[in-house]
Amino acid sequence: MRKPTQKKIPLKRKATVKRKSSYFKSNKVFFGLGIIFISLLMTAAYHYKNGLAYYLGFKTNKVIRNSAEAKHFSDVRNFQLLSKYSEKAIGLDVSQYQEQIDWPSVRAVENTFPVRFVFIRATVGKDKVDLQFKNNWMGSKDNKILRGAYHYYRPNENSLEQAAIFIKTVQLRKGDLPPVLDIESLPENQPIDSLKVGLRRWLQKIDAHYKVKPIIYTGEKYYNAFLKEEFNEYTFWIANYNFFVEDIKDDWLFWQFTERATVRGIPCDVDVNIYNGTPKMLQYLTIN
Repeated sequence: MRKPTQKKIPLKRKATVKRKSSYFKSNKVFFGLGIIFISLLMTAAYHYKNGLAYYLGFKTNKVIRNSAEAKHFSDVRNFQLLSKYSEKAIGLDVSQYQEQIDWPSVRAVENTFPVRFVFIRATVGKDKVDLQFKNNWMGSKDNKILRGAYHYYRPNENSLEQAAIFIKTVQLRKGDLPPVLDIESLPENQPIDSLKVGLRRWLQKIDAHYKVKPIIYTGEKYYNAFLKEEFNEYTFWIANYNFFVEDIKDDWLFWQFTERATVRGIPCDVDVNIYNGTPKMLQYLTIN
């Protein structure tokens, strides 16, 4: 008996068209993302056009001499932001990390915006005096810049001992700015409530000694999470370096908006701060 012949099923070809289709789709996605990125870049460039003009024109030709001295792109933002707040008082904060400062040369941020005040680190924890405090304290005074002193608080050390070393180190005079408590970190071996007790003891001890209410320095997140509600009788100096934040909030007495600025006379990058008021108003904040 003859066996029926089986029909051969033709092999299916691979769907090359589908591959091409997905290839073009992915290319379209990348192309679209590229257009969005370029648009954002152009928008940012337009927004910071004054800062870019300054950086590429004045600064490149007259301040930066070679590539080794090239500064961060943040200089563009610094110039733009300081231009926006030119009617307010602009100032610095320094410590031994800025090395030896040539105070007679300290005049303006980015050679444009006058330095009206400076906060100087005096002490750290219960036993450390900043290595450059004495030079900076006298140098800023001789250079006729309003000065203030701050203490870097260590959460795991005794608060009253920390207040004692600050009092021993810093002699405030008429015309100086109020003392500052710098708190940035959380304790390792104690609850947050104990930290708050220690902070309040330091503040009260300093207030009683100098007869002036201290200012509290901290980061914005730390401020919102731990200090804003329970220490609302104090004024705050807030650090926020977010590149896209351009407005000083009403409850910020000072705003530290960058840690990367150029000031003639200071060999390293330096923090810059905006006082939420005019230079004349800043005078009323000083000790009388």
